[in-house]
Amino acid sequence: MALARVRKVGGSLVVTIPRELAEEEGVKPGELVNVEIRKTRKSYFGASRGIGPFTSDDEMKAHD
Repeated sequence: MALARVRKVGGSLVVTIPRELAEEEGVKPGELVNVEIRKTRKSYFGASRGIGPFTSDDEMKAHD
């Protein structure tokens, strides 16, 4: 499996196959290929370093 970025060309979406994968699979220009599409999930692990755990002081208080 390889990750590829989708881009727009005219009214279509295009995915470029990495050269290494094309050579490994023996894909030639003009051939039909079977493509499975799955969106990747973004990982935000470590994105907010330094922020401690949620405490009761962080909780929103009711308005008067």
